[in-house]
Amino acid sequence: MNEELIRYRREKSRETLEDARILFRAGRLFSALNRIYYALFYEVMALLLTKDLSSARHTGIRALFNEHFVRTGKVSVESGRFFSRMYDFRQKGDYADFVQFEEAKIKEWLVLAERFINDLDQVIKKELNPPL
Repeated sequence: MNEELIRYRREKSRETLEDARILFRAGRLFSALNRIYYALFYEVMALLLTKDLSSARHTGIRALFNEHFVRTGKVSVESGRFFSRMYDFRQKGDYADFVQFEEAKIKEWLVLAERFINDLDQVIKKELNPPL
């Protein structure tokens, strides 16, 4: 396990979430949504590294996250669904035409993203320092 890489990805997650807040305040909703998803993505990648897991594809990251953390109960089903929804919305925002996102939804997702990252931080700490 590479604890330095885990720490780096956790920091990148927090920085990316702050980027999302800045973009949101500037009225850049599509970009804010993109950054929300990537903040979650980097945190999930850090979590997967606690089990030496990784994938080159976003779908692979989602599958590993669900298999090793959501289905085992280490991460809530609600968090798993939120991560999947943000992936789907990010895909629509980046690739579909005439998609609109409400400011109120992006604001809500920013709050949920911070909670998601905080929750995963706690799981990462437990994985790095299991109880004796």
